[in-house]
Amino acid sequence: MLRALLFILPLALMIYAFIDCLNTPEEEVKHLPKPVWAIVVLLFSVVGAIGWIVAGKDRRPRTRGGAGAGDWVAPDDNPEFLKSLKDEQKTGRPDAGPDDESALKDWEADLRRREEELRKREQGGDDPEKP
Repeated sequence: MLRALLFILPLALMIYAFIDCLNTPEEEVKHLPKPVWAIVVLLFSVVGAIGWIVAGKDRRPRTRGGAGAGDWVAPDDNPEFLKSLKDEQKTGRPDAGPDDESALKDWEADLRRREEELRKREQGGDDPEKP
């Protein structure tokens, strides 16, 4: 069992370092270009993997103040999302706007017209499709 562990742990470390190297953005790679780091990790397995983990990647935590426009922000911290919730509470619908009211009135008028046509057809027996 110990022999297998001595083989599996370095292999797992090398696989982790290689995948981490491939998934790291280019601007976070330090000292060498990213393709060179990938080759170092593959050729020098344990030493290359440890080198990548220790010196190859910028591992400083990101600051909240430096969040750019493309960074993900939690919904409860996103002012745009909170504003959309307030708008939804006021109108009762997520996408209600001034054009929605006029469209709703048009639909109601169309519905009344169609209902009236159906009533006339049922009462009078008129069938506008017959010649």
